[in-house]
Amino acid sequence: MKRNKPQRKFLRISLILNLALLIPLLLRKPPIKDWVIVYLFNALTNILIDNTLANYKIVKYPLRLFSKSFDTHILFDCFIYPTFTIWYNQLTYKDKIIPIIYKLVLITIPPFLIELWAVKNTDLIKWSNKWKWYHTFFGLILKSLMTRLVIATVRKVENGVKFQQ
Repeated sequence: MKRNKPQRKFLRISLILNLALLIPLLLRKPPIKDWVIVYLFNALTNILIDNTLANYKIVKYPLRLFSKSFDTHILFDCFIYPTFTIWYNQLTYKDKIIPIIYKLVLITIPPFLIELWAVKNTDLIKWSNKWKWYHTFFGLILKSLMTRLVIATVRKVENGVKFQQ
C-alpha cells in the first residue's frame, strides 16, 4: 500500500494542476463556444471508448481517482486529454491540413511517453497483450483529428447558416 501512496498523490496533483490550467485555457481565446464544444465532445467520446476498452479488459486502471464509481481513468478521460485537445485546437485554429497533422504528432509525443512510462513503472495503467504502444499513439492522433474535424464542421455549418439569413 505504501507503494501506491506517491502514485495517488501524483493523481491528485495532476487533477489540481489540470483544473488550474483548464479554466484560463477555455476562456483564453474566442470563440469560447468552440472550446466548450471541443471539451465536451472529447470528454464524452473518451468515456465511451475507454469504457469499452475497460469492459473488454484491454486496458486496466488498477489505481485511479474515484475507483469506486468508475472503471476508467476519469482524470485522463474528462480532464487531461480534453484540456490537451482544447490547447491543440487553439494552436491549429487557422492552420491547413499539413501543419495540423505535424503539430499534432509533435505535441502528442510527450503525453504518449508519459503514458508509456506509467505503464512500465506504475500501477496506474495496465495493457493487455492485445494492446501495444502504437495503439495508444495512433489512437491519440486519430481521436484528436476526429475532434478537430468535428469542430471544423460545426464552424462551417454555423457560417453557412449565417450566410443564408
